[in-house]
Amino acid sequence: MEDQFEHPEEEQEFYEHFHLIVDKGQGLLRIDKFLMSRLENASRNKIQNAAKAGNIFVNHKAVKQNYKVKPMDEISIVLAYPPREIELLPENIPLNIAFEDEYIVIVNKEPGMVVHPGYGNYTGTLVNALMYHFKEILKMKDIDERPGLVHRIDKNTSGILLIAKNEIIQTRLAKMFFDKTIDRVYQAIVWGDFDEEEGTITGHIGRNLKDRKVMQVFPDGEYGKHAVTHYKVLERFGYVTLVECRLETGRTHQIRAHFQHIGHPLFNDETYGGDRILKGTTFTKYKQFVNNCFEIAPRHCLHAKSLAFKHPATGIFMSFDSELPADMQTLIEKWRRYAKHNEME
Repeated sequence: MEDQFEHPEEEQEFYEHFHLIVDKGQGLLRIDKFLMSRLENASRNKIQNAAKAGNIFVNHKAVKQNYKVKPMDEISIVLAYPPREIELLPENIPLNIAFEDEYIVIVNKEPGMVVHPGYGNYTGTLVNALMYHFKEILKMKDIDERPGLVHRIDKNTSGILLIAKNEIIQTRLAKMFFDKTIDRVYQAIVWGDFDEEEGTITGHIGRNLKDRKVMQVFPDGEYGKHAVTHYKVLERFGYVTLVECRLETGRTHQIRAHFQHIGHPLFNDETYGGDRILKGTTFTKYKQFVNNCFEIAPRHCLHAKSLAFKHPATGIFMSFDSELPADMQTLIEKWRRYAKHNEME
């Protein structure tokens, strides 16, 4: 039996991709039973939901749960992450709901809210709020610390998140993220100016070998996961720039790590070196101006602006857009006035 497990390293998407080749001596066996015996923490219910969602492939063709595996079959399956042993309690936390139907919810997350529970953040998260506001999510059988989630954004990143209201929809969305058929657009304020109007950043992203909380770009590809970020300049302010980012992949801290890698850390990104003055003059007034800007937006300046995708139940194309949060809008206006003032001098 040859097993090749392709686990994402805590990617922004919450799914796992498994690839297996059936042993030559394997007898005929239903694929749901076969996978239960091969995949750790994969319940029969989760495997059957994957089959219903069209996420189990044998020899590159989708199969049902009653398909009987044969020797040398090549099996590929996409599953939501397995359950973890964390007790979650519903909490009455306000949510900014942009859209809701019986299948999905679109939430516009405020900066500062943790998306899913983790070390030091077991309450007050988006998941706690979802469990309070949506009874359907509480009914999900394979409940874990990420009920309904198929992707995430960082605590201090604001913007749009897509949430599933049942397990089959969650599994379909996981496959859509895996297939890269969901279009995601971010806006960020980064240090420095660019010679070009647009570009692409490519470089494997993995955890820093000395600090596991920080992601690092490994250009040679010997470590980490393949990552691609496309960007376009929206507005130049001289020492900082407003950019649009489109993700081709979804690695942890992808935009933040990629822009640090090319010498343009996100403005006020403490983790990636953007929380100090990297461009500009040595004048005291300028230093005070930047420090005031840091106080206006006391976080890395990144916003998940829009999502576009085909509805996982109806197939209808949907697109959602969100306004920049107040702190980033205020910051942009402040830099715009500063840049205009400099032009006049």
